[in-house]
Amino acid sequence: MRLRRRFVSLHVVAAILCIGALAQAQQKIPIQISLGDVEIQKVPFQIALDQGIYAKNGLDADVFYTTGAADFARRSGVNVPANMVKSDEAAILISGGTPLTVGVVTDIRNWDRVILATTDPVVHWSIIARPEIKRVEDLKGKRIGFSGVGAMTHYIALSLCKRMGWDPVFDVSMMAGALTVDGLQTGRVDAIIGDNLHGTMARAAGFPVLFDLTEWKMPIAGSGVRTTKTWVRENREAARRFTKSMVEAIALFKKDPNVAYESMKKWWGITDMEKLKAMYADAATLPRKPYPSIEGIKTTMQIYDSHEMRRHKPEDFFDASFIKELDDNGYIDSLYK
Repeated sequence: MRLRRRFVSLHVVAAILCIGALAQAQQKIPIQISLGDVEIQKVPFQIALDQGIYAKNGLDADVFYTTGAADFARRSGVNVPANMVKSDEAAILISGGTPLTVGVVTDIRNWDRVILATTDPVVHWSIIARPEIKRVEDLKGKRIGFSGVGAMTHYIALSLCKRMGWDPVFDVSMMAGALTVDGLQTGRVDAIIGDNLHGTMARAAGFPVLFDLTEWKMPIAGSGVRTTKTWVRENREAARRFTKSMVEAIALFKKDPNVAYESMKKWWGITDMEKLKAMYADAATLPRKPYPSIEGIKTTMQIYDSHEMRRHKPEDFFDASFIKELDDNGYIDSLYK
């Protein structure tokens, strides 16, 4: 009898341990994800929430646009629903690697930031201008609108000046906070560096493409995953689950346009199929394997050359280990079979 009780007790203990292990395995890691500016490269991160990909991979994800990003998009006629907008900071920010690189060397508060992935590695936007401007050369002496100093659009505007041999201070007027349709409509700027969303909305409003920047084939450290080295060190499992969710969502985004359309309708309030299709056309440029753009970081370091920038190496700004792990074990390739 005593032996049987001991046997039963061992089974009870084993059962309790199994239940505890199962509960621990099913426990989701909370994570906040800020989507930064409203752009096509943000759609996979929306899809990962809408389609339950974060949850499947053990994350309790809170995904949102910042108040500033939503206000900026509204100036081009895109309305992000209020329940998808917050002023909170987040562990993960989906934003450009160029502003991160510039920020690290210009603001001591950014010293710890790092890029884990790049979803926008090559310039694929356009210069959109007012109708009276017919040639790129005609932009000399004019006002060029971009989003903010150090942003991707600022980087491209500086690259334009370098290619044209213009002084970015005296040959053109560089206007921050002006990457919007209303800037063109009111005449406050003569042209904008038209990214996917604002460029599409500007063309729909009747403003012509002055120059297609894809002809440059210029590497950029565009939209991607940004966080801090401290957060990565303390939350490697969360970073691993997030990266896995990202590559799964990218695969779904690229393979099923209808999922992307529904996400854009829900998050951006856009229902015009021509606009949705025009934006989705850039899905072709989004890489299956979103390694940090080393070439884009190198080009950024050249464009924003400074005494402090020269103290750094490209490797100081990125951590490719999470993408590499998914690539080396064949997981990313398996998503496309």
